Amino acid sequence: MRPPSGTTTDQAPADPTATDDALASQPIGYWSGLAHSAITRHLRDAMARIDVTQPQYWVLNRVNGGPEAPSREEVVTQLTPLADGPHEIARVVDQLLHRGWLSVDAGHGIRLTDAGEAARVQVRELVTGLRAVVHAGISDEEYVAALKVLRRMVANVEGDAS
Repeated sequence: MRPPSGTTTDQAPADPTATDDALASQPIGYWSGLAHSAITRHLRDAMARIDVTQPQYWVLNRVNGGPEAPSREEVVTQLTPLADGPHEIARVVDQLLHRGWLSVDAGHGIRLTDAGEAARVQVRELVTGLRAVVHAGISDEEYVAALKVLRRMVANVEGDAS
């Protein structure tokens, strides 16, 4: 497909069977959405087999390792933009407290318990293995290039293209 006269590549309809020479005209929203859905489903299915959710892993990672234990509000505020709804992270904190993977210290900070740290390490090992599957045949250089392109596209549409 040839672009119209000028320098801008024409936008073609999404085509999952597009050949390499037609990929430049494919919509990024379709392909990034497809990648997001497939990878998220793969990750969440694997996590479900060990009775953990992706948002639970986010919380375990957020609570882990800082010099100060974050408050519940800090965890909720920082992770809600990633979540499926405005109340999901607060519910996850409650689930992890109930499960005994988190505790609240005297200053109202949330900390990992020994069981929570063991779970975080187990899920991290799982996720590292899943990453290897997702990245098969993709060099670190290609991965970095893809992320730079996506980061630039986000900046372009959010007005921070400098």
